[in-house]
Amino acid sequence: MSYIETLQSFNLTALQWTAIGFAVFLLGLSKSGIKGISIIIVVILAFVFGEKASTGILLPMLICADVLAVIYYNRHADWGIIKKLIPWMILGVLVGVWVGNDISKIIFKRLMAIIIIVSVIIMFYIENRKSNGIPKNKFFATGMGFLTGFTTMIGNLAGPISNVYFLAIRFPKNEFIGTAAWLFFIINVIKLPFHIFIWKTVTPESLILNSILIPAAAIGFFLGARIVKLISNVNYRRFILIITALGGIIMLFR
Repeated sequence: MSYIETLQSFNLTALQWTAIGFAVFLLGLSKSGIKGISIIIVVILAFVFGEKASTGILLPMLICADVLAVIYYNRHADWGIIKKLIPWMILGVLVGVWVGNDISKIIFKRLMAIIIIVSVIIMFYIENRKSNGIPKNKFFATGMGFLTGFTTMIGNLAGPISNVYFLAIRFPKNEFIGTAAWLFFIINVIKLPFHIFIWKTVTPESLILNSILIPAAAIGFFLGARIVKLISNVNYRRFILIITALGGIIMLFR
């Protein structure tokens, strides 16, 4: 089957192509540091391709955008935090692979939405108290790492969880983006074989579809990087809190 024939085999309408292109553009924005909009991307792709198939369509695009992010923000990554979280994220991914076919997607999403909304409310409370305390409890990092890995495997919904963690430990804007870039690049590469060989959601055909969407992700990333430069650390925290809360609400009522 030729390249064009493969794309035609998806039977996508002009509206669906537009929606997918917009979702991938938003993906580029998200990876540039405009966090919290990942739920919109997941909703759009799930609407076009279905819940499970959309995770395989999205994953290679995530990795492409991750590559741009780790190159652009590499010098800002905090490798101490990465080393602390990665083992628990990997464990979360493995549990997600194991239960991913059996878990109720509706219950999962609503549970995650409640966790996200409650976490954001706590963060707003801490922000308004002007507390400078940083969570030191190792179980906090362990739990957030595991939840991030689990949610990214089940439905690419880890963004809000990781946002809450990085806000809680009071990461400055660039360290927030650079550390998240490396974390998700590593974990998305680890996820790829499971999507290819176990869930079979990444296929030669889906990769051909991905290839035509890469420019939209690149445009979104470089536009987003310019926008992020204009946002102060304080306003960045507020923006992430508000958008993460909105994402949780969308997930709850979706």
